[in-house]
Amino acid sequence: MGCCSSSESKSDWLVNGKELPKGRSCTDIPWLIIFMLFCLGMIFICGFAVATGGASRLLSGYDSYGNTCGRNNSKIEGVPLSGRDMSQNKYVFFLDPCNLDLINRKIKSIALCVSKCPDMELKTYGAVKSFALQNGSDLCTYDITPTRYESHGDRFTKCPKLPVQPSKAVPVFRRCIPMEIGCYAEFAQGFITFVSDNTVLRRVLAGVVTSKEIIMGLCVLALVLSLIMMAVIRYITKVLVYILTCLVIVGSTGAVAVLWWLYADHKKALDNNSTSAIGKEVTSDNVKALLVYAIIATVFTVILLLVIFFMRKRVALTISLFHVAGKVFIHLPFLVLQPLLTFLSLMLFWVYWIAVLLFLGTSGTPMKNNSTELVEYRMEGPLQYTVWYHAVGLIWISEFILAFQQMTTALVVANYYFTKDKSTMTSTPILSAMLQTIRYHMGTIAKGSFIITLVKIPRLILTYIHSQLKGKENACARCMLKACVCCLWCLEKCLAYLNQNAYTATAIKSTNFCTSACEAFVILVENALRVAAINTVGDFVLFMGKILIVATTAFAGILALNYQREYTVWVLPLLIVCVFAFLVAHCFLSVYENVVDVLFLCFAIDCKYRDGSPGKEYFMDKSLMEFVESNKKTGLVKEEKGDEKEMKPMTRGGTSA
Repeated sequence: MGCCSSSESKSDWLVNGKELPKGRSCTDIPWLIIFMLFCLGMIFICGFAVATGGASRLLSGYDSYGNTCGRNNSKIEGVPLSGRDMSQNKYVFFLDPCNLDLINRKIKSIALCVSKCPDMELKTYGAVKSFALQNGSDLCTYDITPTRYESHGDRFTKCPKLPVQPSKAVPVFRRCIPMEIGCYAEFAQGFITFVSDNTVLRRVLAGVVTSKEIIMGLCVLALVLSLIMMAVIRYITKVLVYILTCLVIVGSTGAVAVLWWLYADHKKALDNNSTSAIGKEVTSDNVKALLVYAIIATVFTVILLLVIFFMRKRVALTISLFHVAGKVFIHLPFLVLQPLLTFLSLMLFWVYWIAVLLFLGTSGTPMKNNSTELVEYRMEGPLQYTVWYHAVGLIWISEFILAFQQMTTALVVANYYFTKDKSTMTSTPILSAMLQTIRYHMGTIAKGSFIITLVKIPRLILTYIHSQLKGKENACARCMLKACVCCLWCLEKCLAYLNQNAYTATAIKSTNFCTSACEAFVILVENALRVAAINTVGDFVLFMGKILIVATTAFAGILALNYQREYTVWVLPLLIVCVFAFLVAHCFLSVYENVVDVLFLCFAIDCKYRDGSPGKEYFMDKSLMEFVESNKKTGLVKEEKGDEKEMKPMTRGGTSA
């Protein structure tokens, strides 16, 4: 499936009122090549880890002398116990498996390849000797024969720590792991003691276990409520907007009235000399402070009321956009599954990334550690930077997957908006949009995601430095680090918002990332007040929707748990349900928010290139048309000359060879 240029690359279809052409051009091809080369580098790192034995050592296991368990090994110079035939010894046994190094994420113990994990407790070295002779599984280092286990001078360091706990081999990874949790008493004792001594916590945990069916049912309820909310939110948006406006007006004016009343009351008390000399001085200071506060609050309230007055029509645009977004989900119900597909893609990639990272941890050249006399695997030269390359790949490819969802959503919604006859749309619009993204716009999302990566990497590095220097740096350095992290975070959020609109412009006009980003930025600046209204009012409406879903789920949970009188503590079950309900609501309503943002840019471009005259009719929905017609006289919707403007084609699912 090769790239093909648009059949009407300089088409004026939007200006002249033509239907959507079927052409589309490839965008940002150099960046697609760069991204593909980068992915090849990621594959090379994986291949290197596998070829150098990292994958084999990770899966089969290896001992502390460089021998891979389950195969014949080559000799390592300077390590006498290396180069052994371990074909029959397929399991890794640790002399002290409970000696965990949490900082370096490893077991600080000598590892050996054995033919069988000890399946019984061995309390003496005589028992260890008997186990080795009966099963042919030597549990001490290879230079000590089983007959010398009880008398060897180094048995306390080269034999397992007593008592040897019964262990079982982990499937696939072939490590002998103790079956008794007491082995990890150093780390688990505190928690176990707390749980055993805390009757409230025990009751809470028991309530979670016994109410698991109710919890699962309430989670399903939260999912259903989220779907219902997406269908009905367009009908309640107007009510929520009015409630918000009334609360803001009443709250701000009420605060001003209270401040002026307090000022008048304190001023009256001061004029009447009803207080002592010290009290009079305090009252005088309070009068001055209240006057300043009252003046500031009054100015702020007046400005706020003026903003609400002048933006009232633009708030109506937000309501109209929510109404149209509801129609989009009615026509394209499977659009709500986009986050699920993205989540699964991210999970698969993260599993692959972690696996390769583990492979790299056991790759490289075996080298003897002179202090411990054991073998370690190290990468030297340029190969030691492969971990950093791999880390950048985690961020870039993760952002790429998220950008792919944004581009697909933009294509689907833009295609819906600019199609006058909805019945002519393809029966699989989401699949068609995904194929279009893959065929034409992979370079654009590669470039957009790389820009986010460039900002995110230094922010993460500074965050890591701040965490490592916590308590060591002075107050000035700590403040500067936090300020840098905050600025980079704000820049990342602004670029992410601009990227999303750039993807929408690319979906509409099939232009490169920079061209789309520039046009999207210009449109956002030209419609700054509308953007502010949508982002404030729209976010409030969606937040209220999330709260409504969580509150309804929690109320249903209380009613359900109330019928089970033995649950004396409901805290944890309700907390689990509420957290899950909020995450589900956020997942679904964030898609709604993305659709509203795409619809707004489509609306702004529609108004910019068309004026509604014969032959230049708007593509917009009826509710948006009513908004435009009612605001033309006020100048909120500008009529521009579209004859001099060109717009690249928006596809409807077709392609041209």
